[in-house]
Amino acid sequence: MVEYQYMSRHFLVTGAAGFIGMHTAMRLLERGDTVVGLDNLNDYYDPALKLGRLDVLAKYPGFRFIKGDLVDRDLMADLFSTEKFDGVVHLAAQAGVRYSVTHPHTYADCNLTGFLNVLEGCRQNKVGHLVYASSSSVYGGNEKMPFSEADSVDHPVSLYAATKRANELMAHSYSHLYNLPVTGLRFFTVYGPWGRPDQSLFLFVSAMLKGQPIKVFNEGKMRRDFTYIDDIVEGVIRVLDKPAAADTAFDPQHPLPHTGRAPYRIFNIGNSDPVPLMDFIEAIEASLHMTAQKNFLPLQAGDVTETFADTHALDAWVGFKPATSVSEGVNRFVDWYRSYYKV
Repeated sequence: MVEYQYMSRHFLVTGAAGFIGMHTAMRLLERGDTVVGLDNLNDYYDPALKLGRLDVLAKYPGFRFIKGDLVDRDLMADLFSTEKFDGVVHLAAQAGVRYSVTHPHTYADCNLTGFLNVLEGCRQNKVGHLVYASSSSVYGGNEKMPFSEADSVDHPVSLYAATKRANELMAHSYSHLYNLPVTGLRFFTVYGPWGRPDQSLFLFVSAMLKGQPIKVFNEGKMRRDFTYIDDIVEGVIRVLDKPAAADTAFDPQHPLPHTGRAPYRIFNIGNSDPVPLMDFIEAIEASLHMTAQKNFLPLQAGDVTETFADTHALDAWVGFKPATSVSEGVNRFVDWYRSYYKV
């Protein structure tokens, strides 16, 4: 029997100092790939956490960090032409639905111009596969559950969602014009260790440990398809290893939005198990052994009341379906939080 030997490849991970970026880069490094991590280390939230993530990645000899901005066209062109990446995992973006209401130009710069520079880099240097982060937010005002990639996504309720949908359309045009394999991944409410401080789990745990009330929007009447970070990364890696291909069954008389004649795919990555927000808070209370003081508030602009991922397409493509329970994931986050912040 011939023993399989993995052949190392060279990847660019944008947003490497971010939550999903760090975990993805770490998985690639652990299996023997080399990774160039790009991040501008902006102050959307405390850069100290980003530097902490980079400290973790710096322990791997196959990792190299470049501080730079996606919007810098010359930097991006030089990076791609010099490195000759086998693949790109594009996770850098201006995140946050609520922040997009007050800082719209930031989203246009990073999420649109920055993504164009990534597409150009991949095109000009014949990158084998581009995997990029989309978002469950593209489903916007849709109320049919679960959300399917075959659904129309033409009613975004935030600028952030609109930029993510624009990314999907831009990716399709490049895939069609230049035969570039591109795969978009719609992430559903990612959480876990090293998470972002603006996300609900981080905010809730931080406030509760300080004896402060937590903000519960829409009076707590919300459901989210919370998806643990390890499941997200597993999906990213499996998809990265199977480049998008043209859909031989594509029917232009009845076109579906997530495949095409070009090597273009879109997949949901979610737990397929929406959890009521109040149940999520109860899981945090159980993990911390304390009861939260709750400040109930109205629904915020740009927010949706429910998300629920149909992941049959992902399972059919790479044989994977997220399954980490909320209680297990919350416990792992709390353990990390206590350790990192010495609480």
